[in-house]
Amino acid sequence: MKTVQSTLLLLLLMTLTEPAPPTQQDSRITHKYGTDNFEETIFSQDYEDNYLDGKNIKEKETIRPDEKSLQVQKDEAVTLLPPKKENDEMPTCLLCVCLSGSVYCEEVDIDAVPPLPKESAYLYARFNKIKKLTAKDFADMPNLRRLDFTGNLIEDIEDGTFSKLSLLEELSLAENQLLRLPVLPPKLTLFNAKYNKIKSRGIKANTFKKLNNLSFLYLDHNSLESVPPNLPESLRIIHLQFNNITSITDDTFCKANDTRYIRDRIEEIRLEGNPIILGKHPNSFICLKRLPIGSYF
Repeated sequence: MKTVQSTLLLLLLMTLTEPAPPTQQDSRITHKYGTDNFEETIFSQDYEDNYLDGKNIKEKETIRPDEKSLQVQKDEAVTLLPPKKENDEMPTCLLCVCLSGSVYCEEVDIDAVPPLPKESAYLYARFNKIKKLTAKDFADMPNLRRLDFTGNLIEDIEDGTFSKLSLLEELSLAENQLLRLPVLPPKLTLFNAKYNKIKSRGIKANTFKKLNNLSFLYLDHNSLESVPPNLPESLRIIHLQFNNITSITDDTFCKANDTRYIRDRIEEIRLEGNPIILGKHPNSFICLKRLPIGSYF
């Protein structure tokens, strides 16, 4: 009997001393190995949350100074910028080369005429990306004598662009995209507009009429259907080759009503590459000392 009681008491004590279930910490350790990277997932989520929170805080911290600095810059722009000087040509002369009244802006990828020093007499702006010329480009530039815009993308020129350049003697607009000619300055001696897209309707009847100093005219490689009218007596060289000229008259170069008229200044007229047989128009050249270059048969 005593033995049975002792056995029951021993079993009761063993039941009371059974190990307790795992704690929360032990459960976490179990999950580490029992699930698919559970702890790494929790860490990654915490990292992303902290990263985003830190990023947001950093953005807030950086945005505020930027806003303040922008406001300061705006205030400085309003109050601290010095007034622009009349002869402030530094930006142009850093981009281009300014030398003794000449400005060289060749192959610098400009798309507009830069501000020029007022004493400028010569501008070379060849092989750039200029598309349009306006009167404002040369306002208050009374000393300009030569402009060279060869090899740009010029499509349009305002009529008043050159009209006030009273000293301008040489103007080159070669190798552009022109369809018509603007009003030209009165003292021009050389005009070059070869390799454009100019048609006869793009040249007004009086474009060359009053240019009494014009000696050299280059309009070759265009789309002219006829020789421009009213060419001045002063011309020495006329290049009209490779156009679409189909006819000429007795008054094109000479005067049909004056058989004694001699045009003695002309040294060269080029008409080759046009769809015209010059031999069919013998009276058109009777006033010339030299026959034009072209096809006669």
